[in-house]
Amino acid sequence: MSGLSTSTFTIRQKNANVKRTFFILSRSFFYMIRYLKTFLVAAELESFSAAGAKLGLTQSAVSIQMKQLEADLGCLLFQRSGKAVQLSDRGRAMLIQIRHVVDMYDALKIQATELVPETIGLGAISTVQSSLLPGILRKFKERCPHARINICPGTSAELLAKVDSRELDMAVMIKPHFGIPSDLEWMPLIDDIFVAIAASSVKEPMDEWASQLPFIRYDRRSFGGRIVDRFLRRHKILIREGMELDEPNIIVKMVAQGLGWSIIPAALLDVPSVSSIQTAELPGNPVCRNIGLLIRPPVAEASAIRVLVNQFEDTVRLLDI
Repeated sequence: MSGLSTSTFTIRQKNANVKRTFFILSRSFFYMIRYLKTFLVAAELESFSAAGAKLGLTQSAVSIQMKQLEADLGCLLFQRSGKAVQLSDRGRAMLIQIRHVVDMYDALKIQATELVPETIGLGAISTVQSSLLPGILRKFKERCPHARINICPGTSAELLAKVDSRELDMAVMIKPHFGIPSDLEWMPLIDDIFVAIAASSVKEPMDEWASQLPFIRYDRRSFGGRIVDRFLRRHKILIREGMELDEPNIIVKMVAQGLGWSIIPAALLDVPSVSSIQTAELPGNPVCRNIGLLIRPPVAEASAIRVLVNQFEDTVRLLDI
């Protein structure tokens, strides 16, 4: 073997075999626990079809699981008579032990969520980082001084992908218009209303800004930018394209320098307090972006995560938005 000694190859092969064996055992344990839980439901309802309906399985899937469990344990757990089933003597004798095994496993899962994560992976869009996050983290550290937080910036689309792929535990972001993945949890926080802005030196009324000034566009690749784009299309507003970027706070600075006008979410940026900027309400129904917390349920019950979520809720509740 070129460049690889026999002993090195043997060690790597053994490591690979160990990993493969561990994977097989882990997978077998996962299925065994699932089958034991199915057994408990079937034993309670005395029906495979009723157990399947409760667990979201077909009757045949429950039957297959029970046959596999019986083969693994080497005994008959149920007496079958047509569609009705009853525990066998062996099944009834093992019921308490099986329930104990399942309870122990569930207790381990609860303990794991209490201990993990020691380090919280938190994603946040730029406007949240520059407005809400510093004060929230200061109060959070007062209550959880030993907790560590890794903050990841990004667009809402990027943060959604990272939470979904388990790179992050949670993210403060804009709710996507296409919905939330079913295995993630969404907690609404703020309805951030969009306004039109221009430099205070602009004398024309708002309905003339589109024809008179370049438009500084909120990046259409972001969830917030798509909201603006849909508004412009819906109201058939023709704009003079100027520049496009994904940082609303930078857009405010560009507008303040007289480089054009824009449509941005204003609440978290506190735009009305910027003296060099004038604002105007958009025509029609209010346009807003829904900002909230996207959380992976397996870590949602960890004590530090709960404290951080509560701090977000308490802070938002005090805002006049």
